[in-house]
Amino acid sequence: MSLEFVPNEGKQLGTVIDGSEYLRLPIKTRVIQPGDNLMALLSEYVKPHVKEGDIFFISEKIVCICQNRVIRRDAVKPSKLARLLSSKVKNYEGTPEFRGLGHGTAEAMQLVIEEAGYPRVLFAAAVSAVTRPLGISGAFYFLIGKLAKSVDCPMSWTIEPFMHYAKRAPLKPNKVAKEIKDQLGVETVIVDANYRGAFSLGKSTSSISENFIKQLLRDNPAGQDSEMTPFFLIRKAAV
Repeated sequence: MSLEFVPNEGKQLGTVIDGSEYLRLPIKTRVIQPGDNLMALLSEYVKPHVKEGDIFFISEKIVCICQNRVIRRDAVKPSKLARLLSSKVKNYEGTPEFRGLGHGTAEAMQLVIEEAGYPRVLFAAAVSAVTRPLGISGAFYFLIGKLAKSVDCPMSWTIEPFMHYAKRAPLKPNKVAKEIKDQLGVETVIVDANYRGAFSLGKSTSSISENFIKQLLRDNPAGQDSEMTPFFLIRKAAV
């Protein structure tokens, strides 16, 4: 393996899925700014490394930044519903289990509401209120949909200026994934990954399953803070 690909701290390049080894090859970038041209970034950082048969994974955060889908947290005006629902989110703030505020802020929950719509959020909240005491978790996020679930606030802990920003959902992620495939010549997945797991927001093909994505990124090889590796090439290891 070329030394140009170095795993993030505490991570490994390789992982095994159904008996086959795949390499997750991180591509480090500069700090990407709102309004940067995504296709130009891909030409600069990714295209020189692409090989036939690769799959390209891109963090949805970067798509959102390039689409100007970020907003200062203090510019979001939370509703009473957002304040109520965010107070019910368990993010374990103040404990060793704390990994981020997520939707446990009124600002993030307001953006969730705006993305999913008030009727859908109210329905999801009502179902969650009934199912959670029965030991059934995740109903709220299942019902609001993946795009609303991808809303985040703050979107980074250690990179300025984004530690003060919230992130909306990306626009037309399937269309963007197909445009990236046209640019790079390989199948593309726009992914939301964190310490809890991973799921796609946009794909250039439906043949890449959610189960494959979940297993491939179960240890979140891109990291969550200042790694600056928002682009990954997935390559089947040579036998």
